[in-house]
Amino acid sequence: MKTSFKRQRGLTFISLIFVLGIVGFFVLLILKVGPIYLDHSKVLSALAAVEEAPDAAMLSEHDIREMLRKRFDLNYVSDVEASDIKIYKSGYYLKVEIEYEVVKKIMGNLSVLVEFDDVIEVGSE
Repeated sequence: MKTSFKRQRGLTFISLIFVLGIVGFFVLLILKVGPIYLDHSKVLSALAAVEEAPDAAMLSEHDIREMLRKRFDLNYVSDVEASDIKIYKSGYYLKVEIEYEVVKKIMGNLSVLVEFDDVIEVGSE
């Protein structure tokens, strides 16, 4: 008995829904994680401003914290708390470290955690 089978081409409806679901999930992930990295670039620019400040190693800890706070307020950075900023001074040496983490809810009980640890050093010991 001869039977001719037509050759199937393309995606079935179920596989199309599956592919669109995966693409949609990754688009959602990018839309949730993207702003976290944009805010982080603002944190890096604030640290660079401290590093490029004239006589940055001579500034007091209060002045450095105030400079960073003003930059964060200006750029709407809300993920960095005052306790996340550590400042070490020794003579003409200054080290500013910002270590923080951001947790964003994706959907349901699925969340994403992003950790950042940035350091600048100015002057010499």
